[in-house]
Amino acid sequence: MATRYLRPGWFTTNVFNRLVASLTRVGISVLGSRILAVRGRKTGQWRTTPVNLLTHQGSRYLVAPRGVTQWVRNVRAGCDVELRIGRRSEPVALSELADDEKLTVLRAYLRRWKVEIGAFFQGVGPDAPDADLARIAPGYPAFRVASRKDEG
Repeated sequence: MATRYLRPGWFTTNVFNRLVASLTRVGISVLGSRILAVRGRKTGQWRTTPVNLLTHQGSRYLVAPRGVTQWVRNVRAGCDVELRIGRRSEPVALSELADDEKLTVLRAYLRRWKVEIGAFFQGVGPDAPDADLARIAPGYPAFRVASRKDEG
């Protein structure tokens, strides 16, 4: 499994993410933003981060454009996961996509948020050939989102 990780800069951590998270917490979604809450794999405490929830071909997805972040590590460890917006909280199950399943999801993600996250994709854009997306796919964890009530 790839271990690519790009640490966010000061502006992203202290201004941008806080602004998006604050708006999302009061119920204002910024282009599909949600608060992802994941129980810490070591502490058991809830950790939160703003994410872009992609709806594509009738399914929902989360992509980690910075690579193997702490939330990705916690999800892989099987920790509890919720998506939050305003006062609503939805327990969800995340299933990681194989690299060959990611191509259409990465393309759709780039189309939707290229201005915000395009710099993290090594010069690969939404119109790149499949071979380019396949080359970078291992560095971009992606998960299908299912409501816990859908699991059955």
